[in-house]
Amino acid sequence: MAYDTPKPLVLSNARVIDPARGLDAPGSVIIADGTILAAGPEAANQGSPYGAEIIDCKGAIACPGLIDFCVSVGEPGAEHRETLASASQAAASGGVTTICTMPDTDPVIDDPALVDFILRRARDTAIVNVLPLAALTKGLKGEEMAEIGLLKEAGAVAFTNGHKSVKNAQVMRRMMTYARDFDALVIHHTEDPDLAGGVMNAGLNASWKGLSGVPREAEIIMLERDLRLVAMSKGKYHANLISTSDSADVVRAGKAKGLDITAGVSINHLTHNENDIGAYRTFFKMSPPLRDEDDRQAMIAAVADGTIDIICSNHDPQDVETKRHPWAEAEDGAIGLETLLAAALRLYHSEQVDLVTLLGAMTCRPADRLGLETGRLSKGAPADVTVFDPERPWVLEKSAIKSRSKNSPFEDARFSGRVLRTVVGGKTVFSHT
Repeated sequence: MAYDTPKPLVLSNARVIDPARGLDAPGSVIIADGTILAAGPEAANQGSPYGAEIIDCKGAIACPGLIDFCVSVGEPGAEHRETLASASQAAASGGVTTICTMPDTDPVIDDPALVDFILRRARDTAIVNVLPLAALTKGLKGEEMAEIGLLKEAGAVAFTNGHKSVKNAQVMRRMMTYARDFDALVIHHTEDPDLAGGVMNAGLNASWKGLSGVPREAEIIMLERDLRLVAMSKGKYHANLISTSDSADVVRAGKAKGLDITAGVSINHLTHNENDIGAYRTFFKMSPPLRDEDDRQAMIAAVADGTIDIICSNHDPQDVETKRHPWAEAEDGAIGLETLLAAALRLYHSEQVDLVTLLGAMTCRPADRLGLETGRLSKGAPADVTVFDPERPWVLEKSAIKSRSKNSPFEDARFSGRVLRTVVGGKTVFSHT
């Protein structure tokens, strides 16, 4: 995202948290020419640049801007659900300064010209950084390899088959080997389509509701297959959305073997379980499905111990035409850009994950996986900063949602933790008083 150079900015009297440095201390953040000049206790003793805007944070936390690894938008093809502009507004209000957009649009982002289109539209309409993910296979059909080299040259930061798994192991092996030659990251949705024919987590709850279930094995089998292929290809791999305790064990074992792998989880699977479906509330229908409480706790533990590297929103806007149906007929998906940070802070307030680890999973870890300079407050880094009060209470009201779609599982939820200011490239793009 390109900006006119803003005037210098000083965020003073802040609690500065920079997970990349393990820093959590009182101090300031000094910004000029779109970059970080200093951040932390040492910055508090430096003078302000000439003409700087000085903001008293009054003890609020200043951290690197959040990076959301998994964001679906409707543009191109379904702008009524979400545009790059509306998604960026939602992101900014949630403290997210960089969004990685999925390729499952219409047309699919499987051509260099379409990558260029996303980058140009983002430059013209978005207020946060937009990084396009390109299709792993043409049309996301899982049959023919996309042109990874050309797509990467055009600006794609990683490659994924969206919310569809590549069923054919030989195709997946070739993709991983091909991607390795371009030092490209493969991001995969781990769900065996032959087993994943249900509409919620398999178990007693599904039986009581009269719904077909998706067994945990659908995820585990696909993940185990993928890690075997990673070992064969020596490629870079990210399991995008894991949701079961066994999946966490598989990732731990893979990392212990030295595989170049990371894993992610959606905020929904850290804060909800299958019981939240209640009276068939379709805003809780998603892929992978919400699991039981034991799996939710296992996901939290995996974030705390570093097995899970990245927390994302899995922002997937759906309108009333796709959600206002009986449960089995409704589309999967929930929005989450505006609530990613606030919902994640529930894990901090419950003392299950410390704040540095929690923020690291949404800042420096995704940045490191994509090779980005942002996601940290070190000198010379891009000035993408989020300021938030971890104790300020608020309620998510439907009328205040900035996304074009309103399918949030957190509608009317109470949070402790409010974004006060979002800075992208040294420019304030959102502020709340």
